[in-house]
Amino acid sequence: MVLLQAVTAAGWFRLNGMWPARQGIALAFLGGLATDAGLLATPHEDAPLVAIGTLGVWCLLVIVLQLRNRGSADERMYALTAGLASSALAVLAAGHLAADPDAVVVGAAAVALATLARALPLPGPLSLVLGLLAGAGAGIAAGQLTGMGTTGALLGLVAGGCALVGLRVASYDYPSRFVHMTAGVALPLALAAPAVYVLGRALG
Repeated sequence: MVLLQAVTAAGWFRLNGMWPARQGIALAFLGGLATDAGLLATPHEDAPLVAIGTLGVWCLLVIVLQLRNRGSADERMYALTAGLASSALAVLAAGHLAADPDAVVVGAAAVALATLARALPLPGPLSLVLGLLAGAGAGIAAGQLTGMGTTGALLGLVAGGCALVGLRVASYDYPSRFVHMTAGVALPLALAAPAVYVLGRALG
């Protein structure tokens, strides 16, 4: 989880062409760590409150950081939006910690297979449909190995869809090898975390 949050923070800033951005990356990463600590110290039912509370505090910290920025107004606004988005993604990624373990396994399998299916050299619409079907199929298979059973298909479908959204966002600067190894890997998992948490509790 810590590695996922670090890669998410760094990848988002690089995806937006902001490099180096050490303070923004470090702040977003610390937001993820604070969320992890809060989730480990509280019941899993309180995960939404922990995430919202941490994100609220970190929004204020990002604003304070940008008040010290001596760049132009446009640069400060760009850095502010990137910092807020990076912090939000790092906090969202922590949802895997609060989710049901079986749901995490199913979601991770769906993200992996949907990502592999999307990488096949196929036409766009066909690749999208294949990615969603791969996510659902992975959900069924992983559900049989865990306690979710066939209900894992729905979780796999939604997690796979989230992974495809993450890949689409990362494709903005996908030719960059650094983005490929950071945002291209982390965003699908980070965006799938809320679905894994919510559906894992609903279907469990």
